[in-house]
Amino acid sequence: MTTPARIVAFGLGLAGALGASQAPEYAQQYRQRLGAAIDELRAIVTRFEADARAVSESPQGAVGRLAANPDELARRQGEGMRSTMARLDALERQRRSMDEAGSFGRIVAMVRDRDPLVARGALEVFEPAVPVTTEGAVSAAAGFGTAWIAAFLSMSGLGALVRRLRRRRRIRPEGATGW
Repeated sequence: MTTPARIVAFGLGLAGALGASQAPEYAQQYRQRLGAAIDELRAIVTRFEADARAVSESPQGAVGRLAANPDELARRQGEGMRSTMARLDALERQRRSMDEAGSFGRIVAMVRDRDPLVARGALEVFEPAVPVTTEGAVSAAAGFGTAWIAAFLSMSGLGALVRRLRRRRRIRPEGATGW
C-alpha cells in the first residue's frame, strides 16, 4: 500500500474509532432516558391503580370496565391504559436486561430490544463524550481496526484493479478499440 493510501486508511481508522467509541456513551444516555420513561409511566399506572382501588376494582378489572364501556371516550381510555401498562412492562424488562448484561452486553441489549421512542429521544439530544472507560477504549479500538481493515482492503483492491487496467492497456494491440 502506498503512503497516501496508508494515510487515508489511518484517517478512516481514526474516524471508525471515534464513531465506535460513542456506542457506550449513547447506551448510557439511552439508559437514562429509559429510566425517565419508566418513572413517568410508573407514576401514571400507580395513579390509575389507586383510582381503581378507590372504587374497589383491580387495575385489570378497571381497564376491562373502561374497554367495555359503550362511551367511546371511556373505551379509548381503557385501551390507552392497557397500552401504557404493556409499554411499562416492556421498558422494565429492557432495563433489567441491560442491567444484567454488563458493560459490553448493554450495547447489544439496547440494540436488540430498543424502544423506538426512547432511542429517537436519546439520539436527538445525544452529546458525544471522550471514552475514558475500558468499554469506550475497546469500542474505539474495534472501530479503528474495522475501518482501517476495510480501507486497506478497498485501497488494495482498487490498486490491483488500476494496475491490471494499466497492464491491459499496454498489452492491447495497436489499432484495437474497446477493452
